Amino acid sequence: MKTMLCLSLSVFFLLTACQSGDIPVKTGLDRVAQYQDLFAGKRLGIITNHTGYNRQGKHILDVFMEMQQTRVTAVFGPEHGIRGDQDAGAIIDHQEENQIPIYSLYGETRKPTPQMLEEVDVLIFDIQDVGVRFYTYIWTMALAMEAAAQQGLPFIVLDRPNPINGVDVEGNILEPDFATFVGLYPIPVRHGMTVGELARLFNGEGWLAGGVQADLTVIPMAGWQREHWFDQTGLKFLAPSPNMPDMQTATVYPGLCLWEGRNVSEGRGTHQPFLQFGAPWIDKATFADELNNLNLPGVRFEAHEFTPVSIPGMSTNPKHQDTECYGARIIVTNRNQFEPYWTGIRLIEKTYRLYPDMLEFRVGHFDRLCGTAKIREAILAGQPLEELRTDWQDEEHRFYALREKYLLY
Repeated sequence: MKTMLCLSLSVFFLLTACQSGDIPVKTGLDRVAQYQDLFAGKRLGIITNHTGYNRQGKHILDVFMEMQQTRVTAVFGPEHGIRGDQDAGAIIDHQEENQIPIYSLYGETRKPTPQMLEEVDVLIFDIQDVGVRFYTYIWTMALAMEAAAQQGLPFIVLDRPNPINGVDVEGNILEPDFATFVGLYPIPVRHGMTVGELARLFNGEGWLAGGVQADLTVIPMAGWQREHWFDQTGLKFLAPSPNMPDMQTATVYPGLCLWEGRNVSEGRGTHQPFLQFGAPWIDKATFADELNNLNLPGVRFEAHEFTPVSIPGMSTNPKHQDTECYGARIIVTNRNQFEPYWTGIRLIEKTYRLYPDMLEFRVGHFDRLCGTAKIREAILAGQPLEELRTDWQDEEHRFYALREKYLLY
């Protein structure tokens, strides 16, 4: 039976060509044959999307449909849908293909219901994450873990790389009052963990609702090292969401996503989201000079202009649509020195200093992304941000210690 995703043959052959040969990293999906006892005789529920491919270019649904003594009885899709082609925040309906239900976990419910799990013996998660707290796939995983625990079902995570490496941690810990679907648990913005390690953390710290414990198994990768960026793994980078097209974007995303909480375009509605930002009222030359004068490590800025437009499957209603925006392009010169979250905050602070009457905060969303109101309040009050940064560096050290017992690599 062929995969429901129906990707084009050109994409399939590109995958196969890029993933053939001696590849150093194997994902959890690449290693499921070694764990067949976990699946034998079971009805499988699979939480996945278009990123669920192995290094031979075979989708997870095909892998398990071809496995002996197993049956796929339910599929679950996260934000952006099972094919990864829906706008951010778009509500997605349930569907059915080949007589198998495909349940949306970004629609009427974000957590599998008992009814959805009636024909499931084992729940499996396999989605490529980007290593950032406000990227919603890890929270889909957390809620699915809760559902599995409540229904007495084993939960299996097929691990994949953290694309922006598993060493660096950056940013403040989420405050409980700001827990939403862009951050449920107290982790920093850039957590430096894989999805499998996060699942172990969520489970081990008793953070699932009601303190339930999932019957958790993580099928680990082989060959991945913590210092690896995704382009050092030999694996093919498949855009995890419509506005995450490449590693350049993933690198800046932990900080540049913060523009979503202001009336400055973050580049949605172009083919370089998060790598450019601006608004109709910015003087691009002065702006770029001021940003470069911040002397932020590992990065520089160039004056730039762009016009956001509606792009089906990427951004259908972008900020400042069809209006020319002036601002800057971000260029990372040393990704190992670059501090994306701190950079994003300093960019917003500088923009507010330059344009206090023009820059607006979408207060609720900005604070949810930051996981605190302190950053916005400090910017508006003109307080030095370095004091806050010192506080969250202390939080980072505590998180390093907390996560240590859950690391797999």
